[in-house]
Amino acid sequence: MKLTVPTMLTLLRILLIPVLVLVFYLPFKWTNFAAAFIFALASLTDWLDGWIARAYNQHSAFGAFLDPVADKLMVAIALMLTVQAHPTIWMTLWAAVIIGREIAVSALREWMAEVGERSKVKVATVGKVKTIVQMVALVCLLYQEPFVGLPVFVIGEWLLAAAALLTLWSGLAYLRAAWPTLTAGTKI
Repeated sequence: MKLTVPTMLTLLRILLIPVLVLVFYLPFKWTNFAAAFIFALASLTDWLDGWIARAYNQHSAFGAFLDPVADKLMVAIALMLTVQAHPTIWMTLWAAVIIGREIAVSALREWMAEVGERSKVKVATVGKVKTIVQMVALVCLLYQEPFVGLPVFVIGEWLLAAAALLTLWSGLAYLRAAWPTLTAGTKI
């Protein structure tokens, strides 16, 4: 198997996960900045690998499988680190909504592919917006410190809440698209 540039970027994103965890727990003042930078870099590779794959026709079955796995792992780990560092009910609730939706939508996509209806649950615009808001929120939450007078952590909290609401909205959109297939031949 020949590795494409997009797949190498996806693999880099996976390799950055243990680096993120290690840096997050280091006992130095600069670790907040470094953790936020690592997550931001990983987020950029998510965008870049997709752009390169489309622009240079570097698609592969392995890359198509690995890309969403890498994204979900990076987000789930960043959410767990954030909740562990700030164990509030709201932070935990937003993280649970985001992680729960990712599991549910992944299962839904897998099932829809199994019954030959995968195209009905493709990524929608609201899902892309959710991803951007979620990534910016997590960068802010990992950074934690005020920046030029801005309460970065509070901004991150509000953005995470918005991402969780967008997560529910996009999850419902996927469910609505799949509903006819899910209920075909069933009495509810």
